[in-house]
Amino acid sequence: MSPTRSPLLVLACITACSGAGQSATKAPATADSPAPPDYTTARTGDAHDFDYFAGGWTTVQRRLKARGVGSTDWEEFPATLCMTPYLGGMVTADELWFPTKGWAGFTVRTFDLQKKQWSIYWVSSETGTLGTPVVGGFSGEVGEFYGPDEDGGRPVKVRYKWTKLDENHARWEQAFSYDGGAWETNWTAEFTRADPAAVCEAGRPRRQ
Repeated sequence: MSPTRSPLLVLACITACSGAGQSATKAPATADSPAPPDYTTARTGDAHDFDYFAGGWTTVQRRLKARGVGSTDWEEFPATLCMTPYLGGMVTADELWFPTKGWAGFTVRTFDLQKKQWSIYWVSSETGTLGTPVVGGFSGEVGEFYGPDEDGGRPVKVRYKWTKLDENHARWEQAFSYDGGAWETNWTAEFTRADPAAVCEAGRPRRQ
């Protein structure tokens, strides 16, 4: 589901799944921002955290129309995601296609065997640039991933949160903290497993 890094999981993240979009507009961090109390880049996980996310998914994306200004005005739009694991699941790649937006995002996740930690990278078809990764892993059914970035020139801390709801459903959330004191959730994605033969073609979302 990002989708700057995007968004399963970015959950995405997946996501965005991540990742999904203004996740897609994130730039590499050039300045630091205060860290929220729960912010950490030390969270670890397992090399098979994203195994369940292989295949095809349909999603409902919800994104704040304006971030960092206290807005409660959301937009909703569909997307299709297709994910392929590599190196026994230690690397995953998925493309997220937004048919009503006319652009796509690409998420790469890599697992560091020594650190036991995932790094999640997002690339938007609107920019072609590789964003700064968020890092972390899953504890049970919930994964959290954190990292620094910028949003419109403002330094932010970023959080991706993946939740494995059941075998066929997952949720991804992206939140930014601008001041180190609070998180603003600005993008969410609800994922439903789909038949890859129906929604994917050569490992990519079908364009219809």
